[in-house]
Amino acid sequence: MKAQAAVSLALAAIALASCGGHQSVEINPNTAPVAGRWNGVLATPPELAGIVQVSGQAWMGPDPKDLDKTQASVSISNAVPGGRHPWHVHRGQCGTDKGILGPPDAYPPLKVEKDGRASTTTTLPIGFPKTGEFFVNVHASSKNMSTIVACGNLAPPAR
Repeated sequence: MKAQAAVSLALAAIALASCGGHQSVEINPNTAPVAGRWNGVLATPPELAGIVQVSGQAWMGPDPKDLDKTQASVSISNAVPGGRHPWHVHRGQCGTDKGILGPPDAYPPLKVEKDGRASTTTTLPIGFPKTGEFFVNVHASSKNMSTIVACGNLAPPAR
């Protein structure tokens, strides 16, 4: 038993020494920290279960270059390749829409790649909201804006 413990300890010491005892971490000062952003997880609404199952993530945060602007980003997966999906940040919560945040034409459509994934980031010409309720929705298409294929409430930034 003592021999096994000694061998395990020796192997752990060798492994630690070969790693240098530390890992380097790169921090990008141009990226808004996750804690300073509104963050959310997107999912297909229950009424479309079994028809489509899009999932994703979204966030909005202050523009690091201009505090009078807000950046918003969305990424989805499991969408139909070749699809184009309009998306927006809205005031309110999924199911309780209180209007689009910023101008609707500020949001470029998601263009789904062959692997079923799409993502985009945009800059909104409005200041970063510090309070309120917000959500992101992804529409079926520009011709079918009433069908939401994914929606997610955004959690406020950590204070």
